[in-house]
Amino acid sequence: MDIWRLSLSELGGKVLAGEISAEAAARSFLTRAHERQAETNAFITLDDEGALARAKALDSIGGEARSSMRLFGVPIAIKDNICVAGKATTCGSRILQHFVSPYNATVAEKLISAGAVILGKTNLDEFAMGSSTETSFFGITRNPHDLDRSPGGSSGGSTAAVAAGCAPCALGTDTGGSIRQPACFCGVVGLKPTYGRVSRYGLVAFAPSFDQIGPITRNVQDAALLLEVIAGYDPRDSTSVNLSVPEFSKLLDGDLSGLKVGVIKEHVEGGLTPLVARAVQDAMLSLERLGVEIVPVSLPHLNYAVAVYYILSTAETSSNLLRYDGVRYGHRASSYSDLVDMYRKTREDGFGQEVKRRIILGTFVLSTGYYEAYYLKAQKVRTLIIQDLRTAFEKVDVLMGPTSPQEAFKIGEKLDDPLTMYLSDVFTIPANLAGLPAISIPYNSEENALPVGVQLIARAFDEAGMLRVAGALEGENSQTGKE
Repeated sequence: MDIWRLSLSELGGKVLAGEISAEAAARSFLTRAHERQAETNAFITLDDEGALARAKALDSIGGEARSSMRLFGVPIAIKDNICVAGKATTCGSRILQHFVSPYNATVAEKLISAGAVILGKTNLDEFAMGSSTETSFFGITRNPHDLDRSPGGSSGGSTAAVAAGCAPCALGTDTGGSIRQPACFCGVVGLKPTYGRVSRYGLVAFAPSFDQIGPITRNVQDAALLLEVIAGYDPRDSTSVNLSVPEFSKLLDGDLSGLKVGVIKEHVEGGLTPLVARAVQDAMLSLERLGVEIVPVSLPHLNYAVAVYYILSTAETSSNLLRYDGVRYGHRASSYSDLVDMYRKTREDGFGQEVKRRIILGTFVLSTGYYEAYYLKAQKVRTLIIQDLRTAFEKVDVLMGPTSPQEAFKIGEKLDDPLTMYLSDVFTIPANLAGLPAISIPYNSEENALPVGVQLIARAFDEAGMLRVAGALEGENSQTGKE
């Protein structure tokens, strides 16, 4: 048996029952990760020594202590903008190339408490700013389904690791679609929780009013289980919401009768590749077979979503990245004439082109004379988009549409055209603007084709309802023989 082929739930059950040791599970996935690393470059660091030591320690635990751990012996990969104590946290940037985190992010603490084994840290677009995982200081990541294509971004390392069998699950971060879009391209499940559902403590900030940490898995059941583990109130995060966490993995009963699913007209009326259009149409037919009423929904201000996002997120970027100045931690220029010159050269050497572009854009929209024309106006339009979504949810239970307008694009295809690259997230950004939960599940209409994803968006904190629809849709796709 190839252990690395097992899903999170399958592997967890076998390790808990003693059929597979935690050490054997860790060795299997580490071996697979090393085998695929040269091709995919999914990881920035692989922690063989730490992972195997952790797995051996877990194997010595028995009885009630073992059964109380939800992820006992399950290996996991973590995106390298999430802090793990004693491990490098680079954010894919030269400026943090040698930074070692002194503490654990809350999600890392929860994973460790649940018995998980951290395999390593995955590659990402620098500071999570990108849609292709091509801007990392540590090299590009490639899509396991076609090594000439992008895995999406910015969580491309995490999605590539899961898709290639290098980890049964991973954590990513989603600011404008950075979990869902790469999950779509790599043919895995990617879930962005409601803003405030999962603590951001220990996540290196890109745009704090958008950022969320979420699970990347091989199926919906595993996503539900992993979300249960990492969700919950955290007093160390001022945006964390004090709500109980449902047992999501036990609510996937598949009963969708009487449910109304809204199809966003602006997302399906044009601009989709034939493969994506067929997948969405098939998903709609599947939902109808499951007893769902399909309701066309219009979001009048949706066309402004990309512009609003790139004004507001770059403004937050400009503020957040001021801390990287060569004084307290991270990279410092080796030669400079005075303090100002040190700042300038450190940031010039330490940041890549895309990060610099976003800092400049953000500084511009916050500057005197432009704040009201750009930043303030974008905040007002963000409110209009939120209101559009609230109005839609008065009529329907869940919204559905494509995750991306196209399947994975070729590496280098969009790198020199920032505007085209930014439009890669056109369908995922609205959920971030409104702080709503959203999930991408694979839904291919043709065998042997590149992966295609269908996106579901739900009301705030209704991950349970969203997962129920996602699970039923995934089951319908599987039963019809589509992979």
